[in-house]
Amino acid sequence: MAFGQQKLDNLSVEELERVLKLKQREIRKERFLRLSAAGASRNAALLSTEPLPVEKPARPPKPKTLADRLLTMVEVAAVIGLLVILGISYNNLRSLNRDMAATQSAMVAATAAPSVAASAAPLAMPAAESASLPFDRLPGGHTSPTSAGGAVPDIPAHLQNWVQPRSTIAPAIEAPEQQAAPGTRIVIPKINVDAPIIEGVTWEDLKKGVGHLPGSAFPGQRGNLYLAAHNDIFGEIFRYLDKLEPGDRYYIYAGDTKYTYEVREKRIINPTDVEVMLPTTGPVATLQTCYPYLIDTHRLVVVADLVE
Repeated sequence: MAFGQQKLDNLSVEELERVLKLKQREIRKERFLRLSAAGASRNAALLSTEPLPVEKPARPPKPKTLADRLLTMVEVAAVIGLLVILGISYNNLRSLNRDMAATQSAMVAATAAPSVAASAAPLAMPAAESASLPFDRLPGGHTSPTSAGGAVPDIPAHLQNWVQPRSTIAPAIEAPEQQAAPGTRIVIPKINVDAPIIEGVTWEDLKKGVGHLPGSAFPGQRGNLYLAAHNDIFGEIFRYLDKLEPGDRYYIYAGDTKYTYEVREKRIINPTDVEVMLPTTGPVATLQTCYPYLIDTHRLVVVADLVE
Protein backbone atom coordinates (compact mmCIF):
# COMPACT_ATOMS: atom_id res chain seq x y z
CA MET A 1 0.00 0.00 0.00
CA ALA A 2 1.56 3.30 -1.08
CA PHE A 3 0.67 6.84 -0.10
CA GLY A 4 1.81 10.08 -1.68
CA GLN A 5 3.20 12.95 0.39
CA GLN A 6 -0.03 14.94 0.14
CA LYS A 7 -2.13 11.98 1.32
CA LEU A 8 0.15 11.42 4.33
CA ASP A 9 -0.38 15.00 5.43
CA ASN A 10 -4.15 14.44 5.48
CA LEU A 11 -4.11 11.12 7.43
CA SER A 12 -5.19 10.79 10.99
CA VAL A 13 -2.93 9.49 13.75
CA GLU A 14 -4.50 6.02 13.60
CA GLU A 15 -4.00 5.87 9.83
CA LEU A 16 -0.39 6.99 10.15
CA GLU A 17 0.28 4.25 12.72
CA ARG A 18 -1.18 1.68 10.32
CA VAL A 19 1.02 2.96 7.49
CA LEU A 20 4.06 2.73 9.76
CA LYS A 21 3.25 -0.87 10.70
CA LEU A 22 2.88 -1.80 7.02
CA LYS A 23 6.26 -0.21 6.24
CA GLN A 24 7.92 -2.05 9.13
CA ARG A 25 6.37 -5.32 7.93
CA GLU A 26 7.81 -4.77 4.44
CA ILE A 27 11.23 -4.04 5.92
CA ARG A 28 11.17 -7.23 8.05
CA LYS A 29 10.04 -9.29 5.05
CA GLU A 30 12.81 -7.94 2.84
CA ARG A 31 15.40 -8.55 5.60
CA PHE A 32 14.12 -12.10 6.12
CA LEU A 33 14.35 -12.94 2.42
CA ARG A 34 17.84 -11.48 2.14
CA LEU A 35 19.24 -13.30 5.18
CA SER A 36 17.57 -16.58 4.18
CA ALA A 37 19.18 -16.34 0.74
CA ALA A 38 22.52 -15.74 2.49
CA GLY A 39 22.16 -19.04 4.43
CA ALA A 40 20.84 -17.83 7.81
CA SER A 41 18.42 -20.05 9.74
CA ARG A 42 14.70 -19.21 9.84
CA ASN A 43 14.76 -18.05 13.48
CA ALA A 44 17.91 -15.96 12.97
CA ALA A 45 16.39 -14.34 9.91
CA LEU A 46 13.11 -13.56 11.79
CA LEU A 47 14.77 -12.20 14.94
CA SER A 48 17.54 -10.20 13.24
CA THR A 49 17.55 -6.47 13.85
CA GLU A 50 20.14 -5.70 11.17
CA PRO A 51 19.15 -2.52 9.34
CA LEU A 52 18.68 -2.66 5.59
CA PRO A 53 21.38 -0.98 3.46
CA VAL A 54 20.35 2.46 2.38
CA GLU A 55 20.60 3.01 -1.36
CA LYS A 56 22.06 6.33 -2.34
CA PRO A 57 19.95 8.12 -4.87
CA ALA A 58 21.55 8.32 -8.29
CA ARG A 59 23.09 11.68 -9.02
CA PRO A 60 21.29 13.31 -11.93
CA PRO A 61 23.47 13.94 -14.98
CA LYS A 62 25.03 17.35 -15.11
CA PRO A 63 23.23 19.42 -17.72
CA LYS A 64 25.35 20.48 -20.69
CA THR A 65 26.37 24.08 -20.70
CA LEU A 66 26.14 26.31 -23.74
CA ALA A 67 29.93 26.04 -24.22
CA ASP A 68 29.72 22.22 -24.26
CA ARG A 69 26.99 22.34 -26.89
CA LEU A 70 28.90 24.80 -29.05
CA LEU A 71 32.05 22.65 -28.83
CA THR A 72 30.09 19.57 -29.89
CA MET A 73 28.61 21.45 -32.84
CA VAL A 74 32.07 22.66 -33.92
CA GLU A 75 33.46 19.10 -33.78
CA VAL A 76 30.56 17.71 -35.82
CA ALA A 77 30.90 20.51 -38.39
CA ALA A 78 34.66 19.88 -38.69
CA VAL A 79 34.13 16.15 -39.33
CA ILE A 80 31.42 16.86 -41.91
CA GLY A 81 33.64 19.44 -43.63
CA LEU A 82 36.55 17.00 -43.80
CA LEU A 83 34.32 14.30 -45.30
CA VAL A 84 33.00 16.76 -47.88
CA ILE A 85 36.54 17.82 -48.88
CA LEU A 86 37.66 14.20 -49.18
CA GLY A 87 34.59 13.36 -51.25
CA ILE A 88 35.13 16.29 -53.62
CA SER A 89 38.82 15.46 -54.03
CA TYR A 90 38.06 11.83 -54.76
CA ASN A 91 35.36 12.74 -57.29
CA ASN A 92 37.72 15.19 -59.02
CA LEU A 93 40.40 12.52 -59.27
CA ARG A 94 37.94 9.97 -60.66
CA SER A 95 36.62 12.52 -63.17
CA LEU A 96 40.14 13.36 -64.33
CA ASN A 97 40.99 9.69 -64.74
CA ARG A 98 37.78 9.05 -66.73
CA ASP A 99 38.52 11.97 -69.05
CA MET A 100 42.10 10.81 -69.59
CA ALA A 101 40.95 7.24 -70.22
CA ALA A 102 38.48 8.47 -72.84
CA THR A 103 41.19 10.53 -74.54
CA GLN A 104 43.58 7.58 -74.55
CA SER A 105 40.89 5.31 -76.01
CA ALA A 106 40.36 7.81 -78.80
CA MET A 107 44.09 7.83 -79.48
CA VAL A 108 44.08 4.02 -79.65
CA ALA A 109 41.26 4.13 -82.19
CA ALA A 110 43.13 6.71 -84.25
CA THR A 111 46.33 4.66 -84.32
CA ALA A 112 44.73 1.22 -84.70
CA ALA A 113 44.86 1.50 -88.52
CA PRO A 114 48.07 3.35 -89.46
CA SER A 115 48.72 4.32 -93.05
CA VAL A 116 50.60 1.94 -95.32
CA ALA A 117 53.28 4.55 -95.88
CA ALA A 118 53.94 4.93 -92.18
CA SER A 119 54.05 1.19 -91.53
CA ALA A 120 56.37 0.65 -94.50
CA ALA A 121 59.04 2.89 -93.03
CA PRO A 122 60.60 0.94 -90.11
CA LEU A 123 62.61 2.81 -87.52
CA ALA A 124 65.85 1.65 -86.00
CA MET A 125 66.70 1.97 -82.32
CA PRO A 126 69.37 4.72 -82.11
CA ALA A 127 72.61 3.07 -81.08
CA ALA A 128 73.93 6.21 -79.40
CA GLU A 129 70.91 6.53 -77.13
CA SER A 130 70.98 2.86 -76.16
CA ALA A 131 74.56 3.12 -74.94
CA SER A 132 73.65 4.98 -71.75
CA LEU A 133 70.72 5.77 -69.50
CA PRO A 134 69.59 9.42 -69.51
CA PHE A 135 67.73 9.09 -66.19
CA ASP A 136 68.91 8.89 -62.59
CA ARG A 137 65.51 7.73 -61.31
CA LEU A 138 62.58 5.78 -62.72
CA PRO A 139 59.57 7.57 -64.26
CA GLY A 140 56.50 8.35 -62.18
CA GLY A 141 55.54 10.30 -59.07
CA HIS A 142 52.79 12.82 -58.42
CA THR A 143 54.65 16.14 -58.44
CA SER A 144 55.21 17.95 -61.71
CA PRO A 145 58.81 19.09 -62.31
CA THR A 146 57.40 22.52 -63.21
CA SER A 147 55.80 22.98 -59.79
CA ALA A 148 57.21 25.42 -57.25
CA GLY A 149 60.40 23.99 -55.79
CA GLY A 150 60.63 21.27 -58.44
CA ALA A 151 59.59 17.64 -58.13
CA VAL A 152 59.25 16.32 -54.58
CA PRO A 153 61.25 13.11 -53.89
CA ASP A 154 59.05 10.02 -53.72
CA ILE A 155 60.87 8.70 -50.66
CA PRO A 156 60.10 10.65 -47.43
CA ALA A 157 63.03 12.63 -46.02
CA HIS A 158 63.14 10.63 -42.78
CA LEU A 159 63.56 7.38 -44.78
CA GLN A 160 66.06 8.51 -47.39
CA ASN A 161 69.05 7.46 -45.25
CA TRP A 162 67.79 3.88 -45.41
CA VAL A 163 67.82 3.71 -49.19
CA GLN A 164 70.94 2.00 -50.42
CA PRO A 165 72.87 3.87 -53.10
CA ARG A 166 72.43 2.30 -56.49
CA SER A 167 75.40 0.42 -57.85
CA THR A 168 77.44 1.63 -60.79
CA ILE A 169 75.51 0.97 -63.99
CA ALA A 170 77.04 -1.82 -65.99
CA PRO A 171 78.03 -0.99 -69.59
CA ALA A 172 75.23 -1.52 -72.06
CA ILE A 173 75.30 -4.67 -74.13
CA GLU A 174 76.20 -3.83 -77.70
CA ALA A 175 73.85 -5.37 -80.22
CA PRO A 176 73.77 -5.10 -83.98
CA GLU A 177 71.30 -2.55 -85.28
CA GLN A 178 67.89 -4.06 -85.97
CA GLN A 179 65.01 -2.75 -88.03
CA ALA A 180 61.70 -2.45 -86.21
CA ALA A 181 58.65 -0.20 -85.91
CA PRO A 182 57.73 1.72 -82.75
CA GLY A 183 54.93 0.48 -80.54
CA THR A 184 51.54 2.13 -80.94
CA ARG A 185 49.26 0.22 -78.56
CA ILE A 186 49.34 -2.14 -75.57
CA VAL A 187 46.52 -4.55 -74.65
CA ILE A 188 46.55 -6.44 -71.34
CA PRO A 189 43.30 -8.49 -71.18
CA LYS A 190 43.68 -9.63 -67.57
CA ILE A 191 43.56 -6.08 -66.19
CA ASN A 192 41.42 -4.50 -68.95
CA VAL A 193 44.15 -2.26 -70.38
CA ASP A 194 43.92 -0.97 -73.95
CA ALA A 195 46.04 2.17 -74.23
CA PRO A 196 48.19 4.06 -76.73
CA ILE A 197 51.99 3.98 -76.53
CA ILE A 198 53.64 7.42 -76.53
CA GLU A 199 57.29 8.09 -77.25
CA GLY A 200 58.90 9.43 -74.06
CA VAL A 201 58.49 8.97 -70.31
CA THR A 202 58.49 12.56 -69.07
CA TRP A 203 55.74 14.10 -66.94
CA GLU A 204 53.97 15.46 -70.03
CA ASP A 205 54.39 12.20 -71.99
CA LEU A 206 52.76 10.06 -69.29
CA LYS A 207 49.68 12.29 -69.33
CA LYS A 208 48.85 10.92 -72.79
CA GLY A 209 49.30 7.17 -72.35
CA VAL A 210 51.94 4.49 -71.81
CA GLY A 211 55.40 5.99 -72.29
CA HIS A 212 58.13 4.25 -74.29
CA LEU A 213 61.65 4.87 -72.99
CA PRO A 214 63.59 6.53 -75.84
CA GLY A 215 66.44 4.29 -76.96
CA SER A 216 64.91 1.09 -75.58
CA ALA A 217 63.86 -1.74 -77.91
CA PHE A 218 60.83 -1.65 -80.18
CA PRO A 219 58.14 -4.40 -80.15
CA GLY A 220 59.49 -7.75 -81.36
CA GLN A 221 63.06 -6.45 -81.32
CA ARG A 222 65.91 -8.06 -79.41
CA GLY A 223 66.55 -5.96 -76.31
CA ASN A 224 64.57 -4.38 -73.46
CA LEU A 225 61.29 -2.76 -74.55
CA TYR A 226 60.68 -0.42 -71.59
CA LEU A 227 57.17 1.00 -71.00
CA ALA A 228 55.92 3.10 -68.07
CA ALA A 229 52.54 4.52 -67.02
CA HIS A 230 50.80 5.97 -63.97
CA ASN A 231 48.68 3.87 -61.64
CA ASP A 232 46.53 6.51 -59.89
CA ILE A 233 46.41 9.61 -62.13
CA PHE A 234 46.00 10.41 -65.84
CA GLY A 235 43.69 7.48 -66.53
CA GLU A 236 45.16 4.99 -64.02
CA ILE A 237 46.36 2.87 -66.93
CA PHE A 238 48.55 0.57 -64.82
CA ARG A 239 46.25 0.66 -61.76
CA TYR A 240 46.14 -3.15 -61.53
CA LEU A 241 49.56 -4.02 -62.94
CA ASP A 242 50.35 -5.85 -59.69
CA LYS A 243 47.63 -8.40 -60.57
CA LEU A 244 49.78 -9.86 -63.38
CA GLU A 245 51.43 -13.17 -62.55
CA PRO A 246 54.05 -15.31 -64.33
CA GLY A 247 52.41 -16.99 -67.31
CA ASP A 248 49.95 -14.16 -68.04
CA ARG A 249 50.09 -12.84 -71.61
CA TYR A 250 49.57 -9.41 -73.12
CA TYR A 251 49.98 -7.85 -76.56
CA ILE A 252 51.94 -4.92 -77.95
CA TYR A 253 51.15 -3.55 -81.40
CA ALA A 254 53.43 -1.79 -83.86
CA GLY A 255 50.83 -0.56 -86.32
CA ASP A 256 48.99 -3.68 -87.52
CA THR A 257 51.67 -6.08 -86.29
CA LYS A 258 50.84 -7.82 -83.03
CA TYR A 259 53.49 -9.18 -80.63
CA THR A 260 52.71 -11.49 -77.72
CA TYR A 261 54.63 -11.28 -74.45
CA GLU A 262 54.42 -13.67 -71.49
CA VAL A 263 55.12 -12.48 -67.92
CA ARG A 264 58.23 -13.97 -66.38
CA GLU A 265 58.55 -12.06 -63.08
CA LYS A 266 57.52 -8.96 -61.16
CA ARG A 267 59.48 -6.98 -58.59
CA ILE A 268 59.11 -3.98 -56.27
CA ILE A 269 62.16 -1.71 -56.39
CA ASN A 270 63.36 1.76 -55.37
CA PRO A 271 62.94 4.69 -57.78
CA THR A 272 66.72 4.92 -58.09
CA ASP A 273 67.13 1.33 -59.32
CA VAL A 274 67.46 2.42 -62.95
CA GLU A 275 69.34 -0.75 -63.90
CA VAL A 276 65.98 -2.27 -64.94
CA MET A 277 66.09 0.03 -67.99
CA LEU A 278 69.33 -1.45 -69.33
CA PRO A 279 69.33 -3.36 -72.65
CA THR A 280 69.05 -7.16 -72.61
CA THR A 281 70.34 -9.87 -74.90
CA GLY A 282 66.89 -11.35 -75.54
CA PRO A 283 63.61 -9.76 -76.63
CA VAL A 284 61.85 -8.74 -73.41
CA ALA A 285 59.33 -6.08 -72.34
CA THR A 286 59.49 -4.32 -68.98
CA LEU A 287 56.33 -2.62 -67.68
CA GLN A 288 56.79 -0.15 -64.84
CA THR A 289 54.49 1.90 -62.60
CA CYS A 290 54.48 3.52 -59.17
CA TYR A 291 53.76 1.45 -56.04
CA PRO A 292 51.84 1.19 -53.76
CA TYR A 293 48.60 2.78 -54.94
CA LEU A 294 48.28 6.48 -53.98
CA ILE A 295 51.54 6.32 -51.96
CA ASP A 296 54.10 5.78 -54.74
CA THR A 297 57.29 5.49 -52.68
CA HIS A 298 58.53 2.56 -54.81
CA ARG A 299 58.23 1.18 -58.33
CA LEU A 300 56.65 -2.05 -59.58
CA VAL A 301 58.23 -3.67 -62.64
CA VAL A 302 56.81 -6.62 -64.61
CA VAL A 303 59.22 -8.40 -66.96
CA ALA A 304 57.89 -10.49 -69.88
CA ASP A 305 59.46 -12.48 -72.70
CA LEU A 306 58.49 -12.30 -76.37
CA VAL A 307 56.75 -15.57 -77.29
CA GLU A 308 55.31 -14.83 -80.74
